[in-house]
Amino acid sequence: MSRTTVATIHLGALRHNLARIKAMAGLAKVMAVVKADAYGHGLERVARALDADAECFAVAALGDGLRLRAAGHRQRIVVLSGPDQPGDIAEMRRLGLEAAIHHEAQLAWLSEASALRGRLRVWLKIDSGMHRLGFAPGRVIEVHARLAGMPGVDPEIGLLTHFAESEVFDGGATRAQIARFNEATQGMDGPRSLSNSAAVLGWPAARADWVRTGGLLYGLSVVDGKSGADFGFRPAMTLSTRLIAINRIGQGERIGYNGTWTCPEDMPVGVAAIGYGDGYPRSAASGTPVWVGETSVPLIGRVSMDLVTLDLREAPQARVGDRVTLWGDGLPAETIAAHAGTISYDLTCGMTRRVLFVEDEG
Repeated sequence: MSRTTVATIHLGALRHNLARIKAMAGLAKVMAVVKADAYGHGLERVARALDADAECFAVAALGDGLRLRAAGHRQRIVVLSGPDQPGDIAEMRRLGLEAAIHHEAQLAWLSEASALRGRLRVWLKIDSGMHRLGFAPGRVIEVHARLAGMPGVDPEIGLLTHFAESEVFDGGATRAQIARFNEATQGMDGPRSLSNSAAVLGWPAARADWVRTGGLLYGLSVVDGKSGADFGFRPAMTLSTRLIAINRIGQGERIGYNGTWTCPEDMPVGVAAIGYGDGYPRSAASGTPVWVGETSVPLIGRVSMDLVTLDLREAPQARVGDRVTLWGDGLPAETIAAHAGTISYDLTCGMTRRVLFVEDEG
């Protein structure tokens, strides 16, 4: 059970964000990406909030698809890494899931699958330059033909790729990936999907038939120096706790483990009940902004497992029990991530089991 650390999930923000993505995507349909427990927001919670409006969900693993079907969701569901072992194929067909196919081993498993229990809808994943998963562009014609000839595969074969740095708008790497994908798939039938969240923002030519949006769904951006709010999206998570102590610390005294921050004068130091044991990043540096009530104050000293310390000189009105906001509306997770040397997705995915999750319609 949590002490006072709460992650508030704003269901209205999720719906707003999906509607905005649809508006930006033009004629393209939207896969709502809910992998990694919906980027830490809760898979079933997010799917329930979006059930009326989502055409398709995308997940990382078969188990997530099973959870969605068990919760009653009947939308299309794409498993972005496809089957991990031969037995997954039968289960995917039973659940009516779709599979990204990216490796020779998966082709071998599919070749042995009969059509007696139905056909599996697949997406042929093409490595257009990220060099993680997918078939090389030069193999696409061959692999597509092999899939088309398999009795256990649905005749409509999707074509899929993933961008390595689409957050760099008008960058050469993404332009080259688009060109490789287009060349490799020229003349082929089937729906195409290239764009992730950042590409929806900065690469309109890559929207194709389906866009796959994760971060934007939760109001998060990976564009350097920009938050989701800068593009009209609303944060779906607010992380908050309470101030549990205020201490007067003398000039020259050092704060926290290893004394990494020294008091420049006699000053009030607040202690808030949150730490890396809750998922707040240990790497957050002194100076990372935190709100006490409506006042922004800097974090000082090292983040510990259960506690953080705050410079309260700009918040003389602060009292024990005051609400402390670590990120949320007006205090973007992207800002905290920049101070911690990471990205906002890392923060929201990092919430631990002792954080209390509550839902809000806002």
